[in-house]
Amino acid sequence: MRRREFLALVGGAVSWPTGVSAQQPTGKVQRLGVLSGASADTPALRAFQQGLRELGWIEGQNILIDYRFAQGQVERLPALAAELVALSVDVIAAGPTPPALAAKSATNTIPIVMLGTADPVELGLVASLARPGENVTGLAWSVDLEIIAKGLELAKEIIPNIHLVGVLWNPANPAQARAIKELKGAAQSLGVQLHFVEARDPNDLDAAFAAFSGQRVQAILVVPEALFSEHRTRLAALEARYRLPSIHGLRVHVEAGSLIFYGPSTTEVWRRAASFVDKVLKGAKPAELPVEQPTKYELLLNLRTAKKLGITFPSTLLVRADEVIE
Repeated sequence: MRRREFLALVGGAVSWPTGVSAQQPTGKVQRLGVLSGASADTPALRAFQQGLRELGWIEGQNILIDYRFAQGQVERLPALAAELVALSVDVIAAGPTPPALAAKSATNTIPIVMLGTADPVELGLVASLARPGENVTGLAWSVDLEIIAKGLELAKEIIPNIHLVGVLWNPANPAQARAIKELKGAAQSLGVQLHFVEARDPNDLDAAFAAFSGQRVQAILVVPEALFSEHRTRLAALEARYRLPSIHGLRVHVEAGSLIFYGPSTTEVWRRAASFVDKVLKGAKPAELPVEQPTKYELLLNLRTAKKLGITFPSTLLVRADEVIE
């Protein structure tokens, strides 16, 4: 096992089903709404809950938390955000990008804490990182999305003569168009061609991999997305079936059997976001709380999957890895 942390720019454990709140406490308490694009039980959510507890916020005692989970279905987010607004919560913690955008569309008065959103300035969530300006602050997953393009460099490291990479993305996620732009620029500089395949629904995944196979792509890059993380086990099975090395921006994929993860630590982002919730509940104004970027990035390699695919990781990559699944 190899671990390493490095700095970038500035930057648990009970969960509840959609529409259910924690035990009703007695006395005056603060009320927090959590809007997630994923499901009820994720490492990131557990880290967020743990972060709140470490800051003294105990569900059922001094805070009531209402959870809403879209489970990878972007179209559900506006209604879920509206439900939280109707509950008159004191703060909404929302992430990743589509939930934050849905929350922002639903209210311009209730404070919103971002849980790892992409390019918040470009998407209009905040005026600037230093002074957000309105009712939104929190943690960005990445500001310029250049981190996604690093996946192409990793593909080239494991397959030096690679010339065609498949890209799986969901155009229903507003942040993904920006990611595609970054990937196109990186591909040109690396001399790699890209084959883009859309998936808006889990029913699209089988056809997507058939399309990759038909184009004879040599590896795939999966743009981070709640839909894909919700169906990570199925994605890993499809990657194995079509013998496609894959690079992901979310750790849970490699833990489910995919090949490589590189990107910010989502659990660390969500844990850190708890401190923003704490500050806002204690009276801080989101407009004056600078947006942070991740301070921890990880490289995770799945050696078991590599062996099944007949891939040998170069020693230079193994040395840089924070963790290797053997």
